[in-house]
Amino acid sequence: MPAPSPLSSDQTGVTEVPDVTPVVPDRRGREGARTPFAAASTRAKVIAVAAAAVVLAAVAAVYTVGAAHRAEPEETASAFGLDAGNLYFRSTAAGHGRVARLPAAPGVAAADRTTGGPACERFYAAGGTGLCLTRRPGIPPTSYAVVLDGGLREKRRIALTGIPNRARVSASGRMLSWTMFATGDSYATSSFSTRTSILDTRTGYLIKNMEEIQLTLDGRRYHSPDVNYWGVSFARDDNRFYATVSTKGHTYLVEGNMKTWKARALRENVECPSLSPDNTRLVFKKRVRSGATDPWRLYVLDLRTMREAPLAEGRSVDDQAAWLDDRTVAYALPGRAKGTSDIWAVPADGSGAPALRVPGGSSPAMVR
Repeated sequence: MPAPSPLSSDQTGVTEVPDVTPVVPDRRGREGARTPFAAASTRAKVIAVAAAAVVLAAVAAVYTVGAAHRAEPEETASAFGLDAGNLYFRSTAAGHGRVARLPAAPGVAAADRTTGGPACERFYAAGGTGLCLTRRPGIPPTSYAVVLDGGLREKRRIALTGIPNRARVSASGRMLSWTMFATGDSYATSSFSTRTSILDTRTGYLIKNMEEIQLTLDGRRYHSPDVNYWGVSFARDDNRFYATVSTKGHTYLVEGNMKTWKARALRENVECPSLSPDNTRLVFKKRVRSGATDPWRLYVLDLRTMREAPLAEGRSVDDQAAWLDDRTVAYALPGRAKGTSDIWAVPADGSGAPALRVPGGSSPAMVR
């Protein structure tokens, strides 16, 4: 049982403080009378402490309200919608973090971009549907998957935990998928964990974490507590999909089926697959060296022959590349300025050379 408090309250609610005025000895060493000065000093200290407590409480309340306000989603109208024939992307230069667009026609200068879209950490769009992953400060920080319509207006918002990492929309706009870092923030190390979700916008059905899918590896049903999925890419039928699965230090390309909720591993060392518009090839990043320094290179896999070939981009790309058309893929690389990135493009047949497509951009998505 706790000891009784030295403080007590009367019926008026005023806290009474026991008399703790110090006793001052006289010249002969005997206890003398309590001095008025000492009593006044003690009362002043008590008042000062009480006042400080009130101020601190007020500051804490203001901070809490402010943090909660900062954590609330921001409603921002878009200056444009999803129109065919445009390349959409997240701006990392002017209008930092907001979605922008450029006409896809050859020869269009990057300075002709249209800005004013929603603010996103990751973005993708197809079939009249946009997917915007956001992250808001607060206690704790909160992330959201925001489903957008053809006018880039919000239709649905799903609260998430973790750091936004990958976003994809099927060609029809029906199926959405996103990947969050639950722990860690890089695939280059082994100390990370992901959570990948799938949303059917037609039925509203949400798979919060696809780790429970029935997985077949090397011809056998596979179970392991360290399984992680990321980088989903949907086929045109909105049923078949491709993704990366990681387990026991290895990564695999898996082909999944939404109706049966099963997946099977096709080959090893495939990360962040992205299906071509004609559904015949996958662009992916392949680990070509161990360690966290420049580990990947972009490859294309022909799904009919299962033959892979490197692309002309020799730099390490840590991105889920996107197809601009059946002949060209685009991806983000770090920019010169800290915290920025640029979008590059390269032919999908291994020929040619990388070309800077959009300075100050990431999350490319060609709307057809």
